[in-house]
Amino acid sequence: MPGLELDAIESQYPGWTVARLDLQSAWLDSRLAKRYEVPFASPAPTAVLGWLTLLVTKDAYFKRGVNTSDEQMRELIRMVDEARDEIKQAADAQNGLFDLPLRSNTTESGISRGNPRGYSEQSPYVWKSIQRDTGVDEDDAGVGSYR
Repeated sequence: MPGLELDAIESQYPGWTVARLDLQSAWLDSRLAKRYEVPFASPAPTAVLGWLTLLVTKDAYFKRGVNTSDEQMRELIRMVDEARDEIKQAADAQNGLFDLPLRSNTTESGISRGNPRGYSEQSPYVWKSIQRDTGVDEDDAGVGSYR
């Protein structure tokens, strides 16, 4: 949103912009508090600032008055809906998809990084021997694998 339009809103409704920033920040914090350390320390993560910007920009356009059938406005609404979906994904306590600072009673990063899931042997053909041995053992026992 151009600064002049935001200034016009602010002159007509003093304090509105700060109130919306506070409201949307509180909404973000409440949504993300289950998993992340909120409010975020300065500098806040770029993803969170982007979400906040989109939410408040949409609010400002609606405060000013806008034609919702306008192509640019429909694109902004789509972007805000996408941001809300991303916020839901980030707030997912089990599978948070964004690397944001976790709550203090957990580890530093919001992403759990596992170990490599690879298996390596000295020879590239050892796996065939292991597979053969497993098959022979299963045949001798009269059972198949349980996978």
